[in-house]
Amino acid sequence: MDTDFINLTTENLVNEHLCCIIRSKKPHQGVEAKRQWLSDRLREGHVFRKLNAKGTVFIEYAPLETAWVPVTGDNYYYLYCLWILGNYRGKGYGKSLMKYCIADAKAKGKSGICMLGAKKQKSWLSDQSFVKKFGFEVVDTTDNGYELLALSFDGTTPRFALNAKKQEIENKELTIYYDMQCPYIYHNIERIKQYCEMNNVPVSLFQVDTLQKAKELPCVFNNWAVFYKGNFETVNLLDASYLERILKK
Repeated sequence: MDTDFINLTTENLVNEHLCCIIRSKKPHQGVEAKRQWLSDRLREGHVFRKLNAKGTVFIEYAPLETAWVPVTGDNYYYLYCLWILGNYRGKGYGKSLMKYCIADAKAKGKSGICMLGAKKQKSWLSDQSFVKKFGFEVVDTTDNGYELLALSFDGTTPRFALNAKKQEIENKELTIYYDMQCPYIYHNIERIKQYCEMNNVPVSLFQVDTLQKAKELPCVFNNWAVFYKGNFETVNLLDASYLERILKK
């Protein structure tokens, strides 16, 4: 089965399908933004491994030291995303990708692998019940139910950065922190801009475009974070109904 997979490189990145369920014959701005983001990350040891097909079957992880998340720890991998959709589910692809990540971490002498989870599974986060079958355990938590899961090889554990547990900002209007790692983000930002303009909703949008900005964020973060009235709300991308529920608070 491993022969069915391919790892993205700086050489093949331009031509390879990026897996997310965006189907467009025309250039997609979100996908191109993702390619640009990846072009720099791959040089830092970032791994994007995918099924060699135009389907949603991939794993994405990076050395924790260069992962754009407010998590601290030594010599870990951070697992951003493990995603299998549609007819590809139930065929062992997720298991194969997870085993590859674990073997890669051990071969490179890593202390373990960690990822963002929650007490209750949330959209846009990898399936934590699945990774727990491989030995991942909760090693840190936030007051609002988010968890840091880790598979430790040597007994050490990573932690959320102290600033990630703050979960408050001074700005009271709708505030969104985002980077361009996910192809859906570009259009989600545009839809939110349009909604807020049409409904006279003040909004502050902050692109996280450096590692330092990501490490210093006042909340958990995978590539997106929403605040309202100064309080952290979610790492989920927003549709109109979800946004309206937040604004009613």
